[in-house]
Formats: sequence, structure tokens, C-alpha cells
Amino acid sequence: MILYITVAAVTALLAGMVNNRPVTRPYRTTRQQMCNRVCLLSIFLILFALSACRLNVGNDYAKYVEFMHLVNCDAYVPTEIGFNLLVKVIYGLSGFENYLLVFAVYAFVTLWFFLRAMYEQSDDFPLTFFLFMALGYYFQTFSTVRYYLALAVALYAMKFALRRQWGRFLVLILLGSAFHKSLLVVIPLYFLASLPWKRWQLVLAGLFCTTFLFFQDFYLKVVVFLYPTYEGTEYLEGGTSYINIARCAAVLLFAGLVRYMRKRTAAADADDDRRFRFFFYLNLGALALYIFCSFLPIISRIGYYLTVSHILFLPMLLKEVESERLRKLFRAGILLAAVCYFAVYMSRAGDDGVLLLPYKTFFFNDMVNILSDVN
Repeated sequence: MILYITVAAVTALLAGMVNNRPVTRPYRTTRQQMCNRVCLLSIFLILFALSACRLNVGNDYAKYVEFMHLVNCDAYVPTEIGFNLLVKVIYGLSGFENYLLVFAVYAFVTLWFFLRAMYEQSDDFPLTFFLFMALGYYFQTFSTVRYYLALAVALYAMKFALRRQWGRFLVLILLGSAFHKSLLVVIPLYFLASLPWKRWQLVLAGLFCTTFLFFQDFYLKVVVFLYPTYEGTEYLEGGTSYINIARCAAVLLFAGLVRYMRKRTAAADADDDRRFRFFFYLNLGALALYIFCSFLPIISRIGYYLTVSHILFLPMLLKEVESERLRKLFRAGILLAAVCYFAVYMSRAGDDGVLLLPYKTFFFNDMVNILSDVN
């Protein structure tokens, strides 16, 4: 745990020296731009090294090693074509079952998308990065590596949805879905969030959400049709998170308060309004999913595609607070809440379903036997 806390603290301090809106000069690299490059590279290398050097850390590490072995043996695995091809290529080039390199490639690509998305889209990179670490997004990439690569792609693709560059958005999402097909769900969800909804339309959408309460069997059949491997498994048990419900509700209340306090002019920035609506509707949609669709399998995965926007939305809201005193007060409250969340998350780091502790590397440890080895 000390290692994780140290990494989080050091990288957060490095992020504090990054200004992702630097003043630029033609044909000249400024001191701030150079500082940004050094700090971002340092952050990337630290996080990449921690992830790439781990061994059997994460709740499904051994399961993935088993999947890779089966892919190499041309056996059936419930994974997407992108994952299977990557394993085939790396194992073929390595000449042996080099699962460490597969995990390293996933770590590299996932971190690249996350850091690039935060640097390009955040109004306050240091705060966004702190939330990224404190809310556990980085540490959760140690598990379900396919899903978190998809989540990083989804965060990066938000800029194309906001710009209405739907061609680029679709290409990126389709490529990412080759590694985790759940990413396809953001195509309708992000499109709906980009629309200028009217009140009566929101009322109709709310009424539609109530159908999930009365037609659960029908919706479960749809899920089984899309994910046949879920049939007869514990994944169909559903379940929701009260913490995520509370987070979404708190963010929405804060957004409403900020917009209420803000003294708006007739010439308000259209881009800011579009971004506000997009992030607001993403969180409203996530709240509706967590409340009405708790019976659906792994609803949290769908919700995460929406709530990952918190790390961009909260810095944007803080920027809109005109009073400097209130802005500092709200910022302190956000930081305190994030630290408390991180403390709770770290206290459960060794639990089943997380298994971040103890941290082990391939330098000093051997891989445990996988199912194929036992059989």
C-alpha cells in the first residue's frame, strides 16, 4: 500500500507542474512547454513501469494468462478479435507465451489514451489527474485490462462527440470495440448526451426508464442475446453501487448550483454550454442507469463509460465559479472527498475482486499455475 500511495503522491506532484493551456510562441519552445513534456513523460514512465512490471496483481490476472494460453492453442475463448490477434502476434514474435509483454502493451496503450485525453480536454490538468488517481481509475487498470483500455478510448473519444466529428468518433470506437465490445454502448449514449434536450423530452426519457422496472425479463433476454456467455453465470445477478449513485447525485447538484450562481451574459460561450450539457447528461444518464437498471449484469461497466467524465466535468465546473473564495472552498471539498474515496479504496486493495495487494513483480516472483497447468 505504501508503494501505491507514494506513486500517487509523486505523480500528482508532477502533474501539479503541468499547464495544459501554456502560452505558445511561434518556432520556439517555452519553458512551460518543456516542463510539461518532462513531467508528462515522467508520469507516464512511473505509471507504466508499475503496471508493466506487476505479476499476478489484479483480480483476473491469472484468468487472462489462461485466456492467452487458450488463444495460443487455438481454443475457444470469450474474448474479442483484437485481444486474440494481439496475443497471437506477440506470442509468435516472442517464440513463447510472453504474457508479460501483452500486459505491458495494454498498459502502454491504456495510459497513452488516458493521459492524452486528460491533457487535451481538461480545464485543469493537475486536478483531473489527481481525480484520475484518487478515484482509482489507474489502479483498476490492473484488472479487466480489456475493459479499461476501452474506457480510456471512450474518454479520448469524447472530444470528437463534442465537436460532432462523428466519423472519427465511430472509427475510434469501432477499433476500441475490437478489444472490448461493451465500448459500442457509447455510440448511442454519447450521441444522446450531445443533443440539446428539452424538458418534455427529458420527462419522456424518464418515463421510458421506468419500463426497466416492469420488463426486467425482457431486457435480460436482450442482454443474453448480446452476451450469450453470460447465460447461466453469476454475471446475470446484477447489482448496483450506492457510492456511484451518491457520486452522480453530488456532481449533478454541484453542476446545478454552479449554473445557478453563475452570472450569465447573452453572449455566453456556445462551446462551454455544449460541453456542460454533454457532461451533465452523461451523469444524469448514469444516475438513471444505477437506479432503474440495477438488475442488468455488470451495470457498473456501462455506468463507468458515463461517470469517467467526472474527472473532466468537475474542473470545468470549478472554472465557472466566479468567486475566488468559493472556488477555493469547492476545490478543497472536491479534493477532500477524493482523498476519502482513495483511502477507502486502498483499505480494500487486498480484497477479493480487487487483489492489488500484495504487489509482486516478475523480478522476484514466479507466476502461479493457471487452470491449464493444473489440469
